[in-house]
Amino acid sequence: MLELKVNFKSSVYIQVLAGDNEMKIGELAGRSGLNASAIRYYERRGLLPAPHRAGGQRQYPPDALHRMLLIRFASEMGFTLSEIKVFLNGLRDDAPVGPRWKKLAHRKIQEVQDGIRRSRRLKSLLEHLLRCRCVSLQVCVRRLSLSPNLRSIRRRRNQTSNSYYY
Repeated sequence: MLELKVNFKSSVYIQVLAGDNEMKIGELAGRSGLNASAIRYYERRGLLPAPHRAGGQRQYPPDALHRMLLIRFASEMGFTLSEIKVFLNGLRDDAPVGPRWKKLAHRKIQEVQDGIRRSRRLKSLLEHLLRCRCVSLQVCVRRLSLSPNLRSIRRRRNQTSNSYYY
């Protein structure tokens, strides 16, 4: 004899047995390593399609996990949400992603190279500051020549102060 037990709290197990692999937001959050609030935010920003609802609860398809993992990875690598959205826009499960990555990578490489140059300048400045013995901020700024803007301001100031003596 077959006995049927009904337990409404175990709806996840019923879905798995029925072949329906949809996830509630808590499960998607747990499996992707993100907070549920982040998932809702990504939905609002258009990075994750709005899921259908059953009984007022979001039900995510299995591919939502792949999207969330990609969003998380790309965010950790420094891609902006706007860049990630462009990448994901119109992306289908069966579409090759290589050409999209290539296009995005070309743009990002230049940005990274600019960041490396800024970081090297900052490192040099910080190393100089470790040896700073300036007696005042004015002396320090003069010695450092912090930026081209400061140098041009100084040149303009010198030109105007010299014009008074003629």
